[in-house]
Amino acid sequence: MDSLVEGNHTAVTGFILLGLTDDPVLRVILFMITLCIYVVTIAGNLSTIILIRVSSQLHHPMYFFLSHLASADIGISTSVTPKMLENFMVQKNTISYLGCVTQLGSTVFFGTVECFLLAIMAYDRFVAICSPLLYSATMSTQVCVQFLIVAYMGGFLNACSFTICFYSLFFCGPNRVNHFFCDFAPLLELSCSDISIPAVVPSFTSGSIIVFTVFVIVVSYIYILITILKMRSNEGRRKAFSTCSAHLTAVTLFCGTITFIYVMPKSSYSTDQNKVVSVFYTVVIPMLNPIIYSLRNNEIKGALKRVLRQRVFS
Repeated sequence: MDSLVEGNHTAVTGFILLGLTDDPVLRVILFMITLCIYVVTIAGNLSTIILIRVSSQLHHPMYFFLSHLASADIGISTSVTPKMLENFMVQKNTISYLGCVTQLGSTVFFGTVECFLLAIMAYDRFVAICSPLLYSATMSTQVCVQFLIVAYMGGFLNACSFTICFYSLFFCGPNRVNHFFCDFAPLLELSCSDISIPAVVPSFTSGSIIVFTVFVIVVSYIYILITILKMRSNEGRRKAFSTCSAHLTAVTLFCGTITFIYVMPKSSYSTDQNKVVSVFYTVVIPMLNPIIYSLRNNEIKGALKRVLRQRVFS
């Protein structure tokens, strides 16, 4: 155990991540699968960012936020996956104290930013469909930048709440974290100090953010649905639904998993279930988002075809 003696206690200076499995054969298989997912994640999200930058047809608020969503997906995945891949291939899955708090803070930061971005994109679709004549004024460049600042500030403050609470904990005993990354809940179980406040504060901040962003998304889509149902043109309805379907799919996947982890009582699910859901939102969803938006969004598919055509015939 990496430790320092502090008074009559031994302070832990590093942790051992127990990971997903001890089976050496399964670890190799999971390494290969996770590596493929990570490569697809980075390639897919970088391609989304580049496509939005080079395609003038995608220089709209929705795609401006989508490019930042892709950046957040890269951030979430990179916070967890490289260390996860390393741990599949070594016997002792260790992480330093500083490395643990860095991983925790960055995961919370990018996850919170993604929550806010999904809510902002829902509001963007609400304005575009319900008040199209006011869209340019309502979603101006200045407003979009302000929304973005709110998203990143929200991520920073939430990450700070987790980080400060982590530093308030004292670890003097076992240092084996029953997870594949430094998630806050299994770290609490190892603390030798009082956890009454550190356990409540991050749950409150995360829960408040999730409730607020889900509320914005739900209200926005209620108004969108009402507006779509009032449309007389079937073509107009189809186009409105097609612009929202990709975002709705992304929202359902991401908000569903983080609600399971950070809002539901810990007694309602096991540690193994927590690990599976955590893999989904830190590793799988960042890979799925660019696929969802490329397959279910006609404007992105059209822009991609135009870019590829220009590259082939240039």
